[in-house]
Amino acid sequence: MKKIRRATSLILAAVLVAASLTACGSKSEESGSSSSDTFKIGGIGPTTGDAAVYGIAVKNGIQLAVDEINEAGGINGKQIEYQFEDDQSDSEKSVNAYNTLKDWGMQMLVGTVTSTPCTAVVEETQGDNMFQLTPSATAVESIQYDNAFRMCFSDPNQGKASADYISENGLAEKVAVIYNSSDVYSSGIYQKFAEEAGTAGLEIVAAEAFTADNKSDFTVQLQKAKDAGADLVFLPIYYQEASLILAQAEKMGYAPSFFGCDGMDGLLSLDGFDTSLAEGVMFLTPFTADAEDEMTQTFVADFEAAFGDTPIQFAADAYDCVYAIKAAAEQAEITPDMSVSDMCEAMKTGMTEITIDGLTGKQITWGEDGEPSKEATVVVIENGAYKVLQVNE
Repeated sequence: MKKIRRATSLILAAVLVAASLTACGSKSEESGSSSSDTFKIGGIGPTTGDAAVYGIAVKNGIQLAVDEINEAGGINGKQIEYQFEDDQSDSEKSVNAYNTLKDWGMQMLVGTVTSTPCTAVVEETQGDNMFQLTPSATAVESIQYDNAFRMCFSDPNQGKASADYISENGLAEKVAVIYNSSDVYSSGIYQKFAEEAGTAGLEIVAAEAFTADNKSDFTVQLQKAKDAGADLVFLPIYYQEASLILAQAEKMGYAPSFFGCDGMDGLLSLDGFDTSLAEGVMFLTPFTADAEDEMTQTFVADFEAAFGDTPIQFAADAYDCVYAIKAAAEQAEITPDMSVSDMCEAMKTGMTEITIDGLTGKQITWGEDGEPSKEATVVVIENGAYKVLQVNE
């Protein structure tokens, strides 16, 4: 009996030691270290809900780049693991998605897709000192910390570039603006556009707001623009509301030029929308699937083969994000066994030292503020397709 009790005690002691070692291992993982031999990149964005077109495009753009890079040998000789979480463009769900990815072992984040959730999540990545690169969140606050960078243009940059383009190319003299005052993306672009318009020689004859609680009937805003004699209506809004504005303008016999920003991308793929209403609509974007350069055409063909859909700008932004991460990671010589924080510190420097030729711009560089430096293009919708606008044709 004594021998049995002694054996039992030894077994119990071994179990306790093993549990202690396991607990130590858990603490190590919580501190951000990793024994993985792969880079774990997470993505967050809406794959369901009103903004799902954007999130699905980003998810697939990342996937295509990851597959290509892995097939070519990975990053610094190591493969990439990739996982994407749906946030329905909701801040609380986005933070929950971030925590899910942390539990999975995420070391770097591509996301989030939309601005308000990204602004919430950047508080988390900053606290963890995790490297974050958003493909498409445009609010200034979305990358307010030094661990965060973006691939797209910020809201102020889009507002300024739009005013300058309209003025420099003689697209209008009298401009009306319809914007969402409850949305940081829309109001941020509008504010900079209004500021730049005076310098650019544009007259804003009407500036009409709507909110998230009232975004189905735009006849009042359109009538004010029409009565003010606006020959161009600037729409720094998303494609869902833009589709309603175009339909209501047609119904009331108002036919100004319409000019938007990157939130317009997705208009032609909106279910039930009469694309003839979008004829002549212009918007600022760094990418169009109709571009004739070899890089774009290869990307479009590969994307269509993989996902059965033509890529929009958000897919191209996401694709470029992964290649930027690869370039910065190789510049910084990071390895998968580094802690999340050490990896982030190295990536902060690496991002400011690289230059990439991407789908969304050539010779793209980044400053310490996380903002990219690249040129945008303007596309016009003709015959149900996007075409690079050539105003001097």
